[in-house]
Amino acid sequence: MRSIVFGSAGFFGSHLSARLLKDGFDVIGVDNLSTGSMDNIRWLEKNDNFKFIKHDIVNPINIDGPVDYIFDLACPSSPVDFNTMNLDILRVCSRGMFNMLELAHIKDSVILHTSTSEVYGDPEVHPQTEDYYGNVNPIGPRSAYDEGKRFAEATMEAYRCKYNLKIRIARIFNTYGPRMRQNDGRVITNFICQAIRGDSLTVYGDGSQTRSFSYVEEQVEGLIRLIMSDYTKPMNIGNPVEMTVKELAEKIIELTNSSSDITYLSLPGEDPKLRCPDVSLSNRVLGIWDRIDLSDGLRFTIEHYMEII
Repeated sequence: MRSIVFGSAGFFGSHLSARLLKDGFDVIGVDNLSTGSMDNIRWLEKNDNFKFIKHDIVNPINIDGPVDYIFDLACPSSPVDFNTMNLDILRVCSRGMFNMLELAHIKDSVILHTSTSEVYGDPEVHPQTEDYYGNVNPIGPRSAYDEGKRFAEATMEAYRCKYNLKIRIARIFNTYGPRMRQNDGRVITNFICQAIRGDSLTVYGDGSQTRSFSYVEEQVEGLIRLIMSDYTKPMNIGNPVEMTVKELAEKIIELTNSSSDITYLSLPGEDPKLRCPDVSLSNRVLGIWDRIDLSDGLRFTIEHYMEII
């Protein structure tokens, strides 16, 4: 089977590409390297079944030969990108989405779009179910990403209605693991890097806001199960185990045996207070797969950063 992974040189895309190769797929990786890195996939290039193309998907792309599956992970997705790359995010979620869907239409491919829990905004429903429409500010500090992903979902659905395109929409919740950018602004990378350096861990607000965290390999499993299914509506892919940001900071200090303390700063505007998926739908449609315990996943991730910091 032949797959394209858009965003293959990013954190998530590199793990997905590796898993597909392990499962016997031919993989074409496409990335413009704006936030991805060749260091993430250089080892994959030793595999004869992997081919990399440097390309920005806001421009049309042509791929020779058949394509069975298309995975769309091509969007800057870290908090530090929301303001500095807001136009890039909007372009890839609009022009880029159209170009990927046109390719899927021409090739008669199954296409999976990695949407996000950010479509729920600062939710008033908890945990978040797929039928909740969200609480999103269209001109807020996170709006380029939030609304870009909502637009991409709408575009996917429009192609399904018009062309009977085989679409899959995964609403990804907080994902972590090796190869995340050190300065990506995500809470786990911030805390791990600060703890390894012995710096104070910066908690925004009082730390009572909650998140749920999934190790990248279990998220990859969810994406593969979803694209192989016949389900065409949005589906949450995440871990329903919830914890506060303060608890996470304390756990990382413990696991790194760090002398760091915790510093509390003002909460950024419109930072979601609660974030946790209802995974009843994925459990029912895709089945239940193994979860990696947070302590184990954090240890794997900490080991990675200890080698590079």
